[in-house]
Amino acid sequence: MPYALQAPVHSELVIKRSRFIGCVESVPDRAAALARVAQLRAGHPTATHVCWALMAGGQSAANDDGEPGGTAGRPMLEVLRHQDLEGVLATVVRYYGGTPLGAGGLVRAYTDAVAQALLQAEKVPVIRTTTLRCVIPYALEGWLRRELEAHDALLLEAVHGEGVDIRLQLPQSQAAALTARLNDAGQGKVQWIRQDPDAD
Repeated sequence: MPYALQAPVHSELVIKRSRFIGCVESVPDRAAALARVAQLRAGHPTATHVCWALMAGGQSAANDDGEPGGTAGRPMLEVLRHQDLEGVLATVVRYYGGTPLGAGGLVRAYTDAVAQALLQAEKVPVIRTTTLRCVIPYALEGWLRRELEAHDALLLEAVHGEGVDIRLQLPQSQAAALTARLNDAGQGKVQWIRQDPDAD
């Protein structure tokens, strides 16, 4: 099961006078990650590098921001991969201290900055949800509202017309069970409206 982070967590390392400020935080997508990196650049105008790694929406990305290729972004990404994280951005702001660290030293520094932040992070399971839509007879509405809690479902909308047009959001793992319960209770009177499920 993938995990997200409850809140942003920071770390700081000083190696041969170079300062590495790490952060791991939740982001919904690449656009939000790039906006966050731009924010960090603006907040640290004298930093030498702002390197980052992202895992979101089944995609990954990494950026060395001028460090030697493969010494920053990729090692940071590997740390995220080993944690089974989703929707997470790792950033490390580096202030150069005047002493070169070499490729191995850089890999260790960037890896450690992210790993130390993750040690303090509180992880929460990512629950994939889906949306169901159906029209039910009025007689079923009260029963359905009582049934929602048992399936961790959230009523998004109930529009009253000839029947009650219902939109629900619930964990994907509960969708089949609730659909079967509704079909049984409705005795053929539940009309399902097809739509593309939204996966959060």
